[in-house]
Amino acid sequence: MDFELPENIRLMRDTVRRFVKKELEPVSQKVEEEEKIPEGIVQKMRELGLFGLSIPEEYGGMGLNTLGECVLNEEFGSANACFRSRFGTNNGIGSQGILIDGTPSQKQKYLPRIASGEWTAAFALTEPNAGSDAANIQTKGVRKGDVYLLNGLKHFITNGDIANVVTVMAVTDKEKGTRGVTAFIVEKTFPGFSIGKIDRKMGIHGNNTAELVFEDCQVPAENIIGGVEGKGFVTAMKVLEKGRITISAACVGTAQYLLDLSIAHSKQRVQFGKPICVNQAIQWMLADMAISIYAGRQMVYHAAWCRDQKQRVIQQAAMCKVFCTEMLNRTADAALQVHGGMGYMKESPIERVYRDVRITRIFEGTSEVQRMVVARELLKD
Repeated sequence: MDFELPENIRLMRDTVRRFVKKELEPVSQKVEEEEKIPEGIVQKMRELGLFGLSIPEEYGGMGLNTLGECVLNEEFGSANACFRSRFGTNNGIGSQGILIDGTPSQKQKYLPRIASGEWTAAFALTEPNAGSDAANIQTKGVRKGDVYLLNGLKHFITNGDIANVVTVMAVTDKEKGTRGVTAFIVEKTFPGFSIGKIDRKMGIHGNNTAELVFEDCQVPAENIIGGVEGKGFVTAMKVLEKGRITISAACVGTAQYLLDLSIAHSKQRVQFGKPICVNQAIQWMLADMAISIYAGRQMVYHAAWCRDQKQRVIQQAAMCKVFCTEMLNRTADAALQVHGGMGYMKESPIERVYRDVRITRIFEGTSEVQRMVVARELLKD
């Protein structure tokens, strides 16, 4: 593995770093309080091409490889998590099903609008009785002539309230188990599609998750991803595999942000007549944070590189997701301890990050599920 980043990735990294510092950090607290990202910021994201980082140039995107996307996600890790969530589904779970398994006509129809940010994409797998147990989805799709009628409820769908197009997993043949799950491309204007409850969350306040309701929702048969029934579960697993690596990269970036804040605070905070950074207890907390971040970054870069070499990375992606999300949660706890009471106050970025990062061990595959994946790979003949 060559650890030297290509020049175009370095330039984009620097651009994103300036964007985070100049545009996102100044409005972060306002977004937290108002629970909404200003439209002007979203438009600047479109102009930077952030909605199409992973989408090939032929469809209007930047065509970054996995490593390049991870480098930029790491930079966005130092910003309020809602910003990355706003464009993240367009690069990840919202578009990847179409990109990986879609027909040429599906790619041509949807990917340019997703890449430009004109349309927001979402991914609907989770249901009240099917989260970690993804094979237990209850949403059904029944063919009636040239359309499928979808009936069911999806919940906790990131960007569900603003999505123009959603990849929806539904059962088309219950007798076949996971081989009876089909992936559909559903536009928000299709009859029978509606938005249900918008969730009130512990963190990531500037970006919503929501219920999606399907009541005889009419989906053209041509909107089955890949044009074939029964391939949806496989498509979903491919989509989640890549997302686990890019999420891990963002976790590394957030952990680095917390470490930087903790170092600066420990040098400035004086107790008993001296900066707290001279205390071994504080030094060891900082050292442990730095060691874990270093390990996480190497894991992410290596897994991303392996995926870019077309290697099978199911195990590596799961390992990254477990290690980096749990490392980030430990880092957030240590950072709050270093900051003491100040870190517990609402005006502190530490307090916001502490709440935001807890979800990382749950969404797109819990830590427990990731360990199951790793063990399954280890025990294969």
